[in-house]
Amino acid sequence: MSQDLGEYLVAAGTLTEGDLREARSMERSGQTLQDALLRLGKVDETTLFRALAKLHGMPFVDLGKGRIAQEMLDRVPVEVVRDQGLLPLMEKGGRLVVAVDDPLKAIVADQLQFLLGSEVACALASPRALAAAIAQYYGDLGEQGVAQVMGSPADGDSDDAPIVRLVTRMFGDALKVRASDIHIEPGHAGVRIRFRVDGMLRDVAEHPVHLASPLLSRLKIMAHMDIAEKRKPQDGRIGVRVSGRDLDVRVSVLPTGRGETMVMRILDRSANLIPLSELGFAPEDEAWFRSILDRPNGIVLVTGPTGSGKTTTLYAALSALNRPDVKIITAEDPVEYRIPGVNQVQVHNKVGLSFARILKAMLRCAPNVILVGETRDLETAETAIQASLTGHLVFSTLHTNDAPSALTRLMDLGIQPFLASASVQAILAQRLVRRLCPECKAAYQPEDEEWRALGLAPRDHVASRLYQPRGCRACEGTGYRGRVALYERLEMDEALRELCFRRASLEELRALALHSGALSPLVRDGARKALAGVTSLQEVLRVTRATPSTGVESSA
Repeated sequence: MSQDLGEYLVAAGTLTEGDLREARSMERSGQTLQDALLRLGKVDETTLFRALAKLHGMPFVDLGKGRIAQEMLDRVPVEVVRDQGLLPLMEKGGRLVVAVDDPLKAIVADQLQFLLGSEVACALASPRALAAAIAQYYGDLGEQGVAQVMGSPADGDSDDAPIVRLVTRMFGDALKVRASDIHIEPGHAGVRIRFRVDGMLRDVAEHPVHLASPLLSRLKIMAHMDIAEKRKPQDGRIGVRVSGRDLDVRVSVLPTGRGETMVMRILDRSANLIPLSELGFAPEDEAWFRSILDRPNGIVLVTGPTGSGKTTTLYAALSALNRPDVKIITAEDPVEYRIPGVNQVQVHNKVGLSFARILKAMLRCAPNVILVGETRDLETAETAIQASLTGHLVFSTLHTNDAPSALTRLMDLGIQPFLASASVQAILAQRLVRRLCPECKAAYQPEDEEWRALGLAPRDHVASRLYQPRGCRACEGTGYRGRVALYERLEMDEALRELCFRRASLEELRALALHSGALSPLVRDGARKALAGVTSLQEVLRVTRATPSTGVESSA
């Protein structure tokens, strides 16, 4: 197209052959013909872009003449105006005409047609004039202006806006398939939407890449984020009502090489808290955990990776302890579910309201039970331990791979071994596995190595069966529906406290706990649930990392 432009300008008498040759020499050095001609001063910008409009069969608009009506400016979200470099002009023949500064930007008409639900046509303007016009009409609009144009839930936005319908449908679809997370990931080909269902990600949609900006902007506004900030990570929260259910959505945005990616964790505030009896404990494990809850003081730790159900377990424990004669205070980040009768405090680091500071303030309120959402640093750990040693029952979480690792993790944070050994009462490690679909699961006779992978002797289970997934309409062909927790429990005894006091290694702690029976390993609970047909061997091995050659000792 650059050769056609040069020939057109020469034919029109705007350029001489010599002018064109000079511009061509600069074009070979990396500049476009348009830039070369403007740099040399051989043609003015308006004349050049009039010629480009003619060559591409587009109308040319002189933005220096006339004034655009406010009703036209209001029709296009300001974020789209600035990101795409366009300007709404007028309505003509039932189509909205917008100005662009590049003939190739005519593709933005497709995006606007989706957003506005009406036909769009493009006209060409010179870049300088377009930039000046955008600054003139939109220059005073900051983030508040964007929110007003794009709409926010608090401002009563229109349910008919296409981008609003897209967001609403996305939340509705996620709720329908029981998704715990929504992932929005921009790429070269488009914007990929993925749902995490029963702990596994699945692709659900692919949108055109030009929808990334308005989609993310819409969600940022709903989450009260800075839509102009695209270089730093951001966190926010969205409260939304979908299909009569109140959802609390935790939003995280991370800049990547291909644009911003967003992850939304969905919490259904309409759902009831799961009672202790429905968590998936084996009868003996539930009885053990209830006995721990009856203790008057000490620390009870629940460990596991993000998304392993630690908060659900702790809330079930608090619900079991929630009586008129018990005062419970929590420090959480965030407060995921409200429990009537429990004093729940939200961490707010921006104003200095950290876990440690809340915990210190708690102790002046004479609680019986304390929950610290997460032990992240030495100050929080020390305060929690002091609370446990002065007559309080303290619950908290740690991110460790198994139960014995929690003891060494406390010492890694800087806790003295004698304090850790004296304060910790019990540790519960957990993982979530997928439940086999009850409609289509199939029994089979395992090989000997499969029994050994579960830490079981094949000769003791000749008549037993395990179950495997098959897939049906009820489980959408996956063979699984829902999740259940596997638990590893460790109760401190005198021998373990002595080892901890002497700062023994993790291997020594684990070996003694297994030998004495103080540790009931994760794979043991997995074997129990696999034998009962609750989950599959593959799911147990996936989360315990056991293999046919390692068995129970290395996987616990």
